[in-house]
Amino acid sequence: MNKEEFHKFVLNSTGNESNICQICAIKDGLVIYEDCWRGFSAQDAANVMSVTKGIMSLLTGIAIDKGYIKDVEQKVIDFFPDYQVKRGEKTIYDVELRHLLTMTAPYKYRSEPWKKVCTSDDWTVAALDLLGGRTGITGEFKYATLGIQILSGIIENVTGEKCIDFANKNLFVPLGIPEHVIHGDSSKEDQFDYLMNKNPRKNEWYSDPKDTVTAGWGLCLSAIDLAKIGHLVLNNGVYDGKEIISEKYLNDMTAPHIKLGKMFGFMDYGYLWYKPYKDRKVFAAIGDGGNVIYVDKEKNISVGVTGTFKPRIFDRVDFIEKKVLPLTQ
Repeated sequence: MNKEEFHKFVLNSTGNESNICQICAIKDGLVIYEDCWRGFSAQDAANVMSVTKGIMSLLTGIAIDKGYIKDVEQKVIDFFPDYQVKRGEKTIYDVELRHLLTMTAPYKYRSEPWKKVCTSDDWTVAALDLLGGRTGITGEFKYATLGIQILSGIIENVTGEKCIDFANKNLFVPLGIPEHVIHGDSSKEDQFDYLMNKNPRKNEWYSDPKDTVTAGWGLCLSAIDLAKIGHLVLNNGVYDGKEIISEKYLNDMTAPHIKLGKMFGFMDYGYLWYKPYKDRKVFAAIGDGGNVIYVDKEKNISVGVTGTFKPRIFDRVDFIEKKVLPLTQ
């Protein structure tokens, strides 16, 4: 289908495309396709859900490059010298940064205790309280949105600045992405509205009462912002002639560190980024609602897709390859 037919297809969809707000594709540094739906303009932002995790991985890499963090083998507890470890807890001392980045960190719960963390005064400390446990470090994949909150605390402790300021200075502004502000509310009602509201959002990032941003969700970006970040990964950490993040870290970030199960389509997993195909240089940061940063190094293209909340959308990579990429030829 051509671009006009595709626009109508997305606009009238009652299936997985029915929540798409924006799509943007960048190839060879140029925007070659861009479109919007459902009241969104190209400059509007959307809550990109768990794509936020992929951004946190990049910020972690930048912190490593700048010497704030030694390497991914550093013990998590070392970043929190004032944290009081719970009585009898031993496993937490062995958890490394790489365990957070690969979702292989152990936690003391069966299902994520959202209420306990998201009603606390300090979400990082509340997440640390969940880390560890009697089982020890098994190396098993355990998807943990709340646990990733620890990354925000690490960046703030090692840099001495708020995570959002570090992100603005070292990632967003250098890529031409608008400066972001903290959302500024964290009540139960506001969290629900932030997730479910289908209107365009400003350039903001959800935050806890300490003004520390949520590391696992809640960052608002436009599709062109996502495509720019994808272009950075595609171009080995260089954007507009300037190195933003090292190629060394990006290679490690996108390397297959663990094989995922059926629920995640048997994809490989790097540092909070997915590798959908074993034999192709395709990478993705994926969030609920089908929000995604898609990077194809073989075709030299990056694609950003934003969407409002809609559960159980697992086909965005396939959708991009079958429906969006043909529009860029």
